[in-house]
Amino acid sequence: MHTVQIKFILAEGMKHMQALILAAGMGKRLQKYTQNQTKCMIRIAGKTLLEHACDALKSAGIHKVILVVGYHGEELVEYARHNVADIEFEFVYNTIYDTTNNIYSLYLARDYLRRDDTVLLESDLIYEPTVIQQLVQNEQPNLAAVAKYEYWMDGTVCTLDASGNIVEFVEKKDFDYANVEQYYKTVNIYKFSKKFAAERYIPFLETYIHVYGSNQYYESVLRIIAHINKLDLVAFDIGDSKWYEIDDTKDYNIAGTMFQSEEQKLGSYESQFGGYWRFPKMYDYCYLINPYFPTGHLQEQLKYMFEALLTQYPSGMRVQRINAARIYEIDENCLLVGNGAAELINVLGRVYSGTIGVPVPAFNEYLRCFENSEKVPIVSERDNLALDKQQILDVLDKIDMLVLVNPDNPSGSFLSKEDLLDIITECQRREKMCVVDESFVDFADPDVRYTLLNQRILDQYNNLIVIKSISKSYGIPGVRLGVLATSNIELLEKIRSNLAIWNINSFAEYFLEVFPLHAQDYVRACDRLAEERVRFVECLGKFKFLKVYPSQANYLMCKVEKISSRRLANLLLDRYNILIKDLSTKRGFDGRQYIRIAIKNKEENDFLLKALAEIEKECGDMKNEI
Repeated sequence: MHTVQIKFILAEGMKHMQALILAAGMGKRLQKYTQNQTKCMIRIAGKTLLEHACDALKSAGIHKVILVVGYHGEELVEYARHNVADIEFEFVYNTIYDTTNNIYSLYLARDYLRRDDTVLLESDLIYEPTVIQQLVQNEQPNLAAVAKYEYWMDGTVCTLDASGNIVEFVEKKDFDYANVEQYYKTVNIYKFSKKFAAERYIPFLETYIHVYGSNQYYESVLRIIAHINKLDLVAFDIGDSKWYEIDDTKDYNIAGTMFQSEEQKLGSYESQFGGYWRFPKMYDYCYLINPYFPTGHLQEQLKYMFEALLTQYPSGMRVQRINAARIYEIDENCLLVGNGAAELINVLGRVYSGTIGVPVPAFNEYLRCFENSEKVPIVSERDNLALDKQQILDVLDKIDMLVLVNPDNPSGSFLSKEDLLDIITECQRREKMCVVDESFVDFADPDVRYTLLNQRILDQYNNLIVIKSISKSYGIPGVRLGVLATSNIELLEKIRSNLAIWNINSFAEYFLEVFPLHAQDYVRACDRLAEERVRFVECLGKFKFLKVYPSQANYLMCKVEKISSRRLANLLLDRYNILIKDLSTKRGFDGRQYIRIAIKNKEENDFLLKALAEIEKECGDMKNEI
């Protein structure tokens, strides 16, 4: 997302606007972060929340702040006075902060609301400065900042009429998911004119405290006003502007990632290893899933079973093996089901000891998990990092087990069925085990697509272990599913004995059970991906700073020129909320400038292409690095 620099002009009648920040609370849910300080003193991206708020206020022309303090109030007052420049502070003390809520803090500061037009803020928020700038600049005298409700949000929501006026505040207990499309989340940033405060809000505030007490929330007063009479409070939709409310340690982690500096943000996201649904409007081109499966019909089937699956135990391992074996038409005694392929790789790495050959760069789990094995890297000197059959055969005398990912991750290079079977045959002749991870093989072009999950092949090659991630290719990474197949029953039993009897959940079990009914839809989805890959490769190939390599997977490896791969990844994330995989730090690249981009559906791919075009335009003819 672009950061827009706005030349700020105060709206008429707002020349003497002030801000009121409620900062008396204890923030118990933040645990260690607020043991010795109040919430607005926690640091995000190198600054306290108080400093972030004051910087935003100053950018909007506001230099007077009334700060309501309580918990560790004296320390906060001292910090504000000596560390926050260009702000005139006045302090209000809530001495019973431990038995009251924010309605009482606002009540104590009510006289300030009568004196001037006010921006009201809670102290546990972080947001882009443009939110305050545009709120102040808006000609409406009374505004509530809101954001369209999304699944990560919590707390009070409201509904609007056709003109954007707030009709009703909906408390958490009254939240109805059937009406979710109508809801807007309050951002806890308001603009009140002194007239509205004096004539509407404060009288109700005083009455509400008298009737209900001081351990309430100030938004309850707005809810009462809305019920009794027209509220005269207009919603200010902040759109795509970033913001977050920091209530607990989980929020602290998310906000810290969202608002990191450009140089540090990418590393913060990479350290999450997924869970990006927690981050508003994140476009994930890093993790690899099927964009065309499961279909809407299958999703509805899963939703229909939600309550039963949520409240019932899954079956034991034997039933899971039967379910999965039906999909691949192999003997269930030759197969194990895992909580993702990662679980099966981890267990295989624990039970096996010997020297293993692993192409480098490779999927990190194969380098990390074989803790009892010496690893022999198989390195390609080619620009596209692809390995040919002879390079692989040349290393067999040095190893006890060969590991191949086909198509390769991250290069997308692909060994034909004939070449791969020749390699497996030679491994068998030399009494070497061979692990083939075919997690992405279903995305190969239809005329070259194949699988080793075949009973005849398994029976023929007792040295073969086939691993497949169902999470990736079947588009269900949140369910976590993978399979391992081999006719080496002795090894299979060693792996099985190290797995929990309930190692997958009921949702995963049900997916395995019903998938055969949707098998043809799955094939069509993989074919659609192969078609989109052709178009996407052609479009990416038009950029002067990218060299795109052929792939048979649902991702593309590109060499980056005229700009570092890290810089490109940082730009995409900071400006567009697009996450791609920077490969320059991955083992085997040795600082060479490569990226990996997931192939998504056409609309999402076009979004990335547009962002890349803007970066290329900014860089001109790419003679100089951005």
